[in-house]
Amino acid sequence: MSELTLEVERAAAFCVGAHCAVGQKRKYTGEDYWHHPVEVMVILSEVVPGASEAMCVAALLHDVVEDTGVTLATVKDLFGETVATYVEQLTDVSKPEDGNRAARKALDLAHTALASPEAKSIKLADLISNSRSIIERDPVFAVTYLAEKRALLDVLKQGDPELHRIASELARG
Repeated sequence: MSELTLEVERAAAFCVGAHCAVGQKRKYTGEDYWHHPVEVMVILSEVVPGASEAMCVAALLHDVVEDTGVTLATVKDLFGETVATYVEQLTDVSKPEDGNRAARKALDLAHTALASPEAKSIKLADLISNSRSIIERDPVFAVTYLAEKRALLDVLKQGDPELHRIASELARG
């Protein structure tokens, strides 16, 4: 998507409001969290020029259900069925009571494997954003994180090939 549409701008404002309402900050940088979903949308739109408006909106909203009080029903009411479907496919399903990190990541991986190619492309942009941040700011944790992401890349092959290539290069460390 080469220019921001009114719907993307509306989603960006909603994203900022939702993440700021809970005071969410970006790990490592301390900046307001909304910078991350905006970066995910920018990566998606720059690498995939044909990314749909719904994909860009979902990129902006990909963490609102997981990290704020926003529900999927609200996303659907405000942004439509397609966006809500992508956001649902991008939202981790595991809960702390599901076990240790490895057990939770296995549940989330199985959920992601069922996602649409569009949602997988958004997830790849998310992985790129997170990987860059973690590699730069926490090289010790990056070893664990990148190993998890290499496993995730196997189920993201139906996403955009260029995003997959970039994410794979980052995951190799």
